[in-house]
Amino acid sequence: MEKFFTGFNWTEMFKATMVLFAVIDIVGSIPIIIKLKEKSGDIHAGWATSVSFVIMVAFLLLGDSILGLFGVEVEAFAVAGAFILFAMALEMILGIELFKESGTQKTASIVPLAFPIIAGAGAMTSIISLRAEFAVINILVAICINVIIVFAVLKSTRLIERILGPGGIAILKKVFGIILLAIAVKLFSSNLKALLNDPEEKSSEVQIELVNKD
Repeated sequence: MEKFFTGFNWTEMFKATMVLFAVIDIVGSIPIIIKLKEKSGDIHAGWATSVSFVIMVAFLLLGDSILGLFGVEVEAFAVAGAFILFAMALEMILGIELFKESGTQKTASIVPLAFPIIAGAGAMTSIISLRAEFAVINILVAICINVIIVFAVLKSTRLIERILGPGGIAILKKVFGIILLAIAVKLFSSNLKALLNDPEEKSSEVQIELVNKD
């Protein structure tokens, strides 16, 4: 336990916090949050932040084991998340309704807000990547800081909505819809390449490397 806390490093914590803040992009998700509030009536900030915190910490501590339990690769998880983000982007840009089910505050706060908007495939893969470079305590603190920021933004959406007005919100929806669409396409294309790599091809490459070493 003492080793766990002695691994704390301000520089690592700051870097991890900045990476997760950029990936989660809660400020850029404000138009999506407002849209979800219009459909479900309101957003339960406590539920959304709690569930996203549990998901991110679970991936930090267990990571590949969780996906491996279901026989799912990280790349496949990222591609699935990209489809959801793609559908949400189309709703924002074209003004159509793809998610027909009208959820309650709790269900809307969990899906799609907690996942995949806050604790999405990008955040999860980033956490797994960060664990290879930084100590767990630093990433855990970074997750806590980002969750606090997320909670603050979710609680102040009404104020942000009043400041922007209907016109400002409409413009933001279109702009961030295009950005979200681009993120979904990038997430899909970058992970699809790794997903479609033939396992036999990978093993043959390993064998060639071993032969070359010998």
